Amino acid sequence: MKMLAAFALPLLLAAPAAPAAPAPEQQRDQQQAWRQRQQGRILPLREIEAKVLPAMRGSQYLGFDFEGDSGIYTLKFLRDGTVIWVDVDGRSGQIIGRTGH
Repeated sequence: MKMLAAFALPLLLAAPAAPAAPAPEQQRDQQQAWRQRQQGRILPLREIEAKVLPAMRGSQYLGFDFEGDSGIYTLKFLRDGTVIWVDVDGRSGQIIGRTGH
């Protein structure tokens, strides 16, 4: 029995945790983004990323948020320990704001 536990414990510790379900607000924003994209009101995320990522060379891309009411994507980056947020108009793909350096 002890031998089984000795082998099973490392396997359990190495097993990936189940991903957390998105918060209700995140789910709402994702649904709004999907609907707006289907209606042609906003650009696909991949197109937004293709415009912004080249301008952020030397930074690590952390992900994005989408504000459904305004149609604004906020892309998040990390450079030299500083978080940088880039706000992009989801309709035009234009960068409309940036915080951090």
